[in-house]
Amino acid sequence: QYEHVKSTAQYPHGEKDSYRKMCRFQSGYLHRHPLLADLDFYWRIEPDVEYYCDMNYDPFVFMQQNGLKYGWNVAIPEFMATIPTLWNTTVQFVTEHPELLASDSLWPWLLDEHGNYNGCHFWSNFEIVDLSFYRSAAYQTFFDYLDRAGGFFYERWGDAPVHSIAAALFLNASQVHYFDDIGYFHPSVLTCPRDARTKGTCVCDSNKSFVQDGICTVRFLEVKQSIVNHNATKLARLGPVHYTEPIIHSMVSPQ
Repeated sequence: QYEHVKSTAQYPHGEKDSYRKMCRFQSGYLHRHPLLADLDFYWRIEPDVEYYCDMNYDPFVFMQQNGLKYGWNVAIPEFMATIPTLWNTTVQFVTEHPELLASDSLWPWLLDEHGNYNGCHFWSNFEIVDLSFYRSAAYQTFFDYLDRAGGFFYERWGDAPVHSIAAALFLNASQVHYFDDIGYFHPSVLTCPRDARTKGTCVCDSNKSFVQDGICTVRFLEVKQSIVNHNATKLARLGPVHYTEPIIHSMVSPQ
């Protein structure tokens, strides 16, 4: 069955054992590597990426001082063909472990107008993380549950949607931060701060950057604001999608 899955896959890296192993390692084992044992935070930096802006602050100190657990820079939709059963597996996990959900979670960010996964995820080739999050019982229980389901191999679950769904489940919205002041390029995608030219701190062209206006970024900003600001309207407009809080809460209510 596994060989058939690989030979018939119609998505990037679908034929590769190595890519699946990498995704599983990044999802469940990187934070347990001995080289990270004495670290509190990590910043994932991959080959062939570019950083375009001067930084006048330490992002690790910034996260620590502001109680942040997960930092991201690019949010885009996933190739849904790589994760056909990830969402159902997640819903089953939540049903069995509602006590693990954060009280002010970003769960609504994950949903389309029908209550299904919309594919939005933080691109994990850039992430700055308080490792206590990945080392937590909630995250490890979630990973172990996914691992037993087999989707890392029999499908091609990536670490990006796994990390993103976990952050949306187990962290409060106030603990997740969008580093929109960092110009960044990973092959095929550029993000550049809008005021990069006027501030003179970046060497990228914001006119060539599109992800800030993407549906996943817009949804994150609006959902986070509606959660952090409890006076916000209960009807949130997320691009072309509308949802109401009672619908969300009727699906998953932290116990």
